[in-house]
Amino acid sequence: MSARHTWRRLALPVACAAVLAAPSLAAHAAGPVTLYTTREPALVQPLLAAFTAQSGVEVRTVFVKDGLLERVKAEGDRSPADLLMTVDIGNLIDLVEAGVTQPLTSPAVASAVPAQLRDAGGQWTALSMRARVLYADKALPLASFRYAELADPRYKGKVCIRSGQHPYNTALVAAMIAHEGEARTEQWLRGVKANLARKATGGDRDVARDILGGICDIGLANSYYVGQMKSAKAGTDARKWGDAIKVIRPTFANGTTHVNISGAALARHAPNRTEAVRLMEFLVSEPAQAMYAQTNFEYPVRSGVALDPDTAASIGGIKPDTLPLAEVARHRKQASVLIDKVRFDQ
Repeated sequence: MSARHTWRRLALPVACAAVLAAPSLAAHAAGPVTLYTTREPALVQPLLAAFTAQSGVEVRTVFVKDGLLERVKAEGDRSPADLLMTVDIGNLIDLVEAGVTQPLTSPAVASAVPAQLRDAGGQWTALSMRARVLYADKALPLASFRYAELADPRYKGKVCIRSGQHPYNTALVAAMIAHEGEARTEQWLRGVKANLARKATGGDRDVARDILGGICDIGLANSYYVGQMKSAKAGTDARKWGDAIKVIRPTFANGTTHVNISGAALARHAPNRTEAVRLMEFLVSEPAQAMYAQTNFEYPVRSGVALDPDTAASIGGIKPDTLPLAEVARHRKQASVLIDKVRFDQ
């Protein structure tokens, strides 16, 4: 067994041990907390199990693949949901705008999570970050990259990317609008489209697959897929894709990198608000943030937490965009309209 896989096998027990060794969150059991989440069970269950082991509070998890907002709205004040967890800043903003959340006031959350990664009114907070990074053919002499370069004519026919209307890319375009304005972003989008090697489709890992297959040389994808691919079993397709690429942290003109998040919000009619707040505080604690990094290959929102070794070796740390995510999300609809205007996915 390789050192990489030995470490992966040991990472979760070590992280759980750190949680159990930490001071208890409460002197007595309470709850249970009902969590509605769109995140894959394998990604969140270890964190929830660690919380229960430390606090004695049961977490009843409802996995909602699609229609989280519609479900909570339909349930109204009868909803059993205490905490709502999802990915993408746009989804969190949608929950707030629909009136199904309530503000959270917590010194523990405020001290752990940078201001640009949480709502100023306490309606939501980020729990982990994923950067929008560049996958590139290892043979390319690239050491740095700016998002603007995706539109450079020298990459004509060499760029792969998933649908522009996917939330990951819509969020990036929204960030470009926030930084550069609509006119310059439209020009950039047209340039990127002109450089596409194939239709904008598929998933992020398909970018690495198509680089290995010689279809394209570069493309944008989320950072956590790198850890998934590079830690996959030797000989699998995923491992071959991960080994075929190098990863570069693109930047805006100000030197920062675009990030999106997983995050959570208190449900408006939470029956067990107190314990839901405790779960939120646990999820931004050092042991839980280490689990996000070491088992999910995500970037912690809390500073000083060690990265997963594969992520650290392949990408390293990031300097996240300093624009508040709420400001980026404000341009989502504008970004979506612009993507259609340039017929990016056609």
